[in-house]
Order: sequence, then C-alpha cells, then structure tokens
Amino acid sequence: MADDPWVVYEGKEGPGKGKHIVLIAGDDEYRSEELIPQLGRILAVHHGFKCTVLFAINPQSGEIDMSTLDNIPGLEALKTADLMIMHLRFRDLPDDQMKLILDYTNSGKPIMGLRTSTHAFNFNKNKTYAKWSWRSPDPKGGYGRQVFGETWVAHYGHHNVEATRGIVAPGQEKNPIVRGCEDIFGPSDVYALTKLEGDCTPVILGQVLVGMKPTDAVNEKKPAIPVAWTKTYTGTEGKAARVFTTTMGHAGDLKSEGFRRLLANAAYWCVGMEAQIPDRAKVDFVGSYDPIPIGFNKFKRGVKPSDLKLP
Repeated sequence: MADDPWVVYEGKEGPGKGKHIVLIAGDDEYRSEELIPQLGRILAVHHGFKCTVLFAINPQSGEIDMSTLDNIPGLEALKTADLMIMHLRFRDLPDDQMKLILDYTNSGKPIMGLRTSTHAFNFNKNKTYAKWSWRSPDPKGGYGRQVFGETWVAHYGHHNVEATRGIVAPGQEKNPIVRGCEDIFGPSDVYALTKLEGDCTPVILGQVLVGMKPTDAVNEKKPAIPVAWTKTYTGTEGKAARVFTTTMGHAGDLKSEGFRRLLANAAYWCVGMEAQIPDRAKVDFVGSYDPIPIGFNKFKRGVKPSDLKLP
C-alpha cells in the first residue's frame, strides 16, 4: 500500500488536544516545504494540536515538488480542520482542490497566512476561480487582499540584503499574540504594502535592517511597517473568520525563537484559545531544522511526505 502524499503529526498532550490544524506548503522560493512541517511538529508535540501537513506533489513521482503548481493532494482534510495555515505562492489549482480551500475559507473558521500567501493563487490554466488570482480587479487583489489583507506589492526591504527585525506595534503590548515575542528577527526582507484591506490591526512592525545580521542597525530611511496583523474575513456563509497574516515566513525566519512563538501564539488566538497562551510558549525544534538556502527550483529532490514522519 502506497504511503499517503501528506504527513500527520498526532497531537501530544497540551491545550490544543482535540483541535485539528491543516498546514499547506506550496511556495517555491522560501522553503515552505521545510518550514511548514517543522511548524506542524512544534504545534503537535509541544501544544497538543493534531497537524496534517499538505504539500505540492509531483503526481508522477509522488515526491514533494514545489514547482508543481497544480496539485496539492489531501485538501479534503480541511473538512475536519479547526484552523488552516497556508504558505502558498502562485498556485494554479484544479477546480476540485480550489473548491475545498474556498469551502473552508467561507466557513467562518480561522485562517493563517505566511509570507507569499498574500499572492497564493495565479490561475492561468484552471480558469474557474480566476477572480481569486493575486492581480484580480474584482475582487481587488484576489484571495490575498480580500482574505489576508494585502496582495503582492513589492519588496520594501532590499531582497537578500536587508533583513527584518520585528517589534511589537504601539498599543499591542498586552495582546496575547505577542506574549514572549520580544526578539523577532529573520533574513526575510520586509514586504511593501499599499493600504491594508478591511479591519486589519497591525500587531508586529518590521524594521528594515541595513544588513542580514540581527546586530545590524536599522535603516532609518525606511520607517517600520506592519509585517503581522489580525483581521476578520466574512465569506458566503456570513460568518466572520479570525485571520492572522504575516509577511515573514522565509525558512530562516523560523530559526528565530520569537518568530516561532509568534506563530504558535497566533494559532492559539485563531482557534479562540487566547486565554491559554502561555507566558512563553514552548517552541523548541522537534527534530533537526536546517533548511537549505532559498531560491526558485532549489528544493530538496527525492523527498516524500512519508520521509518526514516523526519516529
């Protein structure tokens, strides 16, 4: 019997026990195929959530293949999900797969989006859901702008030259999402924004650094702008979903304990468990985490989801 083209991390003991998170990796630049399963392991092992991790899969080989834009098997798991965490970029999914994402999106259940999820979809081959493409004029900015608050605009920090330091947005110091997140750093550059859509509330601002080290100075010519915010999205079911968006999400960002804690805290908030966010959520790596450098079409070859199971 062939292994499933996804991996499930059963929740251990923790506040999240009984909750199901579906995490989706489909970005071919920032090593989402390494970041997302590690995040799933952290949420399962340290916090008790059952985590189903889905990937872009080459249908011929069954291998994880981030350059395959039109196949993410296992999205049926969203039917039992309590939270969807997305790290997608320019996917062109077939109708049956996209419908599962939209059914969840419209359900009123919570959603998290990382980095390139602001431009998750770019429908060229499969046209039925073209209005959700990142450049869609109606609805403006497609899925990214409508659901997450923004679509792709530009790099604000100089890509691969100016890193990001995350600081708590003024007035958000008591927000449980930022609890224990006093040190956020990542090699990602700050993404540019236009005007955030809807009821967005910035929780973390991104300072642009003059270099790629956490000790580098702030580029004073580029004022800090939001890199993480909360909002709501009301779909066709008329139920307002909690949404957390961060434009950080370079695989190297996950090496920052503060950033890992931000994501863990946000997961708690998304599922309505903000009262149970610890003072310092445990976010130690589960297993090794040493992602390869970012870049298009540079993902590790020959890896199947079954290779990522926990022992």
